[in-house]
Amino acid sequence: MRNFRKMGLALLASVSMTMGLMADGETKSELADAQEGEGQYGRLVLRGAYIIDGTGAPAYGPADVVVEKNRITEIKVVGTPGNPIKPEGRPAKGDREIDATGKYILPGFVDVHAHIHGEDFGQGVSPEYIFKLWLAHGVTTARIVGFSGDERTVDFKRRSAKNEITAPRIVAYSSFAGIETEKQARETIQRFKKIGSDGVKFVGNPKKALIAGLDEAEKLGLRTTMHHSQTAVTDANVLDTTAHGLDSMEHWYGLPEAMFEDRLIQDYPADYIYTDEMDRFGEAGKLWKQAAKPGSDKWNEVMETLLARDFAINPTFTIYVASRDLMRMSRAIWHDEYTMPALWDFYRPSAEAHGSYWFDWTTGHEVEWQKNYKIWMQFINEYKNRGGKIGVGSDTGYIYSLYGFGYIQEFELLQEAGFHPLEVIRSATTIGAEEMGMEDEIGAVEVGKKADLVVVDENPLHNFKVLYGTGAVKLNKETGLVERVGGVRWTIKDGIVYDAFKLRADVRAMVRDAKVKAGMNPDKPLAIANAPRAE
Repeated sequence: MRNFRKMGLALLASVSMTMGLMADGETKSELADAQEGEGQYGRLVLRGAYIIDGTGAPAYGPADVVVEKNRITEIKVVGTPGNPIKPEGRPAKGDREIDATGKYILPGFVDVHAHIHGEDFGQGVSPEYIFKLWLAHGVTTARIVGFSGDERTVDFKRRSAKNEITAPRIVAYSSFAGIETEKQARETIQRFKKIGSDGVKFVGNPKKALIAGLDEAEKLGLRTTMHHSQTAVTDANVLDTTAHGLDSMEHWYGLPEAMFEDRLIQDYPADYIYTDEMDRFGEAGKLWKQAAKPGSDKWNEVMETLLARDFAINPTFTIYVASRDLMRMSRAIWHDEYTMPALWDFYRPSAEAHGSYWFDWTTGHEVEWQKNYKIWMQFINEYKNRGGKIGVGSDTGYIYSLYGFGYIQEFELLQEAGFHPLEVIRSATTIGAEEMGMEDEIGAVEVGKKADLVVVDENPLHNFKVLYGTGAVKLNKETGLVERVGGVRWTIKDGIVYDAFKLRADVRAMVRDAKVKAGMNPDKPLAIANAPRAE
C-alpha cells in the first residue's frame, strides 16, 4: 500500500487517476445500494429551532420549518426566545415531527474540495466510511476534485442523486492530469462532458494544454478550478489562469507567485528536489514571505484583478495545519476511535510517501509555517472583506486530516483568519453553492430550496467545536459537572433524515472491527511512528 503513494502532486495525480480508472464501473461492489436515512416524507416538520440561514443574517427563532418531500415549503417564526410557544398559528402536523426546541438549524454544508478514496487507493478506506463521516458532520454536498476516478465519481453522483446510497450530493470535477498537448486537452474535456462531469480540476499542465483545456471547458459549460503546481506555476500563475477564464483555485499555490516583485521563481535552495517531500513542504512554508507585503501596490493589484474576475479561492487551511503543529494533529482526539488503521499507516512518517514528510520535521519548519499562515490568512480575510468568494474545502485523507473532522476544522481556521462565525457559515453554504452554480437549489435555509439541513443541539456560532463528531467540553451549570456536548444531531440531505449519532457509531464500529482484524488492540492509542526507539 505504501508503495502506491508516490512523491509529488504531479506524480500523485497521474497515479491516482490511473487507480481511479481501474475502479471505474466497480462501485456496485464498493458500495452496495443502501439508503440508511429515513424519508423523504410527504410532510416533515422541525419544531422550535433557531435558524442560521447561511446568508450571513443573524440567527432568529424559535421557528418551525416545513419540508415536503425534498423542498422547504414554509419557515415560520413561532415565538420569542425563552417564552412558551403558543400552539395556535403553528404549521400543521407532519407525517414526521422533529422536536428541535432550543436546537440550531443550518443549511447543509458544502465541501468544495473533497476526494472519494477507496480500498485500492493509498488510504485503504471504503467510500461508505468516507460518506458516513461527511454526513455525520453535516456535509450534504461534496465537490469531488479529481483523484477519485472519473467514471467512478460520476456513478456515485448519479446514485446519490437518486438517493440509492447513503452519501452527500456529489458534484464531479474530473482531474485534468497528465495532459500535455492542445489536441489531448480538447479531447479530454469533451470526454469529461460526455461522461457527465460537472467541472474540471487542472493540475500544473503545460501552458498550451492548460489554455486549450480552459477554453474548451468554457465552450462546453464546465466549471473549472486548479491546483497551481510548483512544477508549472512559473508558466501560469493565478493571474495567467484567471485571464483565460479559470473560475476558482485550490490551496494557495500560484497566488503568492503572482505577487513576486523581485523574482520570477521561488527562492529554492540549490539542492532542492521537488519530489523530495521534505524539500517540497519545507520550502512551501516560506513562500508567502517572498511575495509582496500586505497592503502594498502589488498586493492590491493582484487582489483587485481577482475580484474583478469574480474569482473564488478555496484555501483548504486544514490540510496543511499539521505543518505548523505536528503533535496537535497527530494526537487529535478523534484519531483513536475514527481513523482506520490503514489510513493511519498512510499518514505515518515515510521517506517515500506523499504527505508523510515527518521523518525530520523540525521546530524551524513549524515556525516558518506559522509565519506563512499569518500572511496567507490575512490575504484570505481581506479578499472576503472586499467581496471575494472564499469556499470551505477540506482535502481530507492526507496529512493527519480526517474526513468530516477536517472540514469542521476549516471553520475554526477561517475564524482564526478573521472571519466572523456567520461569515464562516456563509462561506460553507451560500458561497459554496454559488461557486458551483447551485445557489438556486442549495446553500440557504429558504423556502423553495432543497431540504439540505444540519440540526445541532448547541450553538455553533458560540463554539464551532460542537460540530465535531467528538463534540466539545462544557460545564453543566445545573450539575456543576464537566461534560461533552454537541456533535451534529441530524443531517437532512434532499429531505432524507440521517441520525448523525448513528452514523458516527457505525464508523466507530468499522474502525474497531478493522483494528481487531489487523491484530491491533482497539483500545490502545495509535502511535505516530512504527520505528523502534533508539534505546
